[in-house]
Amino acid sequence: MTSLVHHVTIDCADAYKLAGFWADVLGVSMSDDDEPGDPEALVETPGGAALLFVAVPEAKSIKNRLHLDLMPDDRTRDEEVERLLALGATLVADHRKPNGRGWATLADPEGNEFCVECGAAERAALSGTRLPVTADDVTTAVRLAVDTLGAFPPDTWTTPAGSLEWTCWETVEHMSDDLFSYAVRLGPRTPPLAGRVPYRSSRAREGGPASRVFADPAAGPSGLLQTLEASGALLAAMVRSASPDLRAHHAYGISDPEGFAAMGVVETLVHTHDVAEGLARPWTPPVDLCDRALARLFPDAPADEDRWAVLLWATGRAELPGRDRVTSWKWHSAPL
Repeated sequence: MTSLVHHVTIDCADAYKLAGFWADVLGVSMSDDDEPGDPEALVETPGGAALLFVAVPEAKSIKNRLHLDLMPDDRTRDEEVERLLALGATLVADHRKPNGRGWATLADPEGNEFCVECGAAERAALSGTRLPVTADDVTTAVRLAVDTLGAFPPDTWTTPAGSLEWTCWETVEHMSDDLFSYAVRLGPRTPPLAGRVPYRSSRAREGGPASRVFADPAAGPSGLLQTLEASGALLAAMVRSASPDLRAHHAYGISDPEGFAAMGVVETLVHTHDVAEGLARPWTPPVDLCDRALARLFPDAPADEDRWAVLLWATGRAELPGRDRVTSWKWHSAPL
């Protein structure tokens, strides 16, 4: 076993005030247990070690021997710098270059230096590479689906899902089963490469989807959506914790954790479309989410068309002007 970083501890003069600044930086809330004047204050960070601020009598006198590097997720580097300056940070040194590379060194209200780098999208644009599909993308896709489907009337779930032969209920159950299936393939120490993890599958009715997991009908649509969200959380956790070098079986090619994340995203988006189409409801997911999934699983898909329209076309669900309709399709599950 190894050690894990539990807290990054920062000495300061006013623990509560400085913790409040960093909570705003990271977009999180401070603990309800922390109050002004407390000698310690804790800021839980998304997906990492918490920041623990501890009041000490000594003032900061030299440059930090350890500092934080920040990478914005939904803003550009320069937008993030301006936001942090407005929160009370100060610019210490500007290492940004005319070609878009580089970083800015800032200081928090007590003078602790930290850096702001380019986010993942900017890095990809600068290097000419694609953005990977991540565990967070799985979570986003599933939550969007749950929020959308949860607004549908409870008496419509036996309606056929778009062009599928399955009902809306069966389609969402299939989504949940797919996410579960992708997650468990990443679980064994040595994942099987010649076939799936051998859970038994069955059908609730002739012509329905074969599944390994089923929602209890007595729980109703809300229970069905709980199974979808739970399976999505399971896949996201497995993708986040798995080594990028891990490989597991898929019928369209042995894949990696990113591939299974992308498959989970596509299954979630297009089957939510099927259900929404069956109920004559609009459904359009975020363009950037579609773009990352297309780049990973359909690398030869048209790059100059609307990304959601292309994803529907690539999975045989829609026409694309100037191109033949797709009647038989496979995604590229093997690592690119």
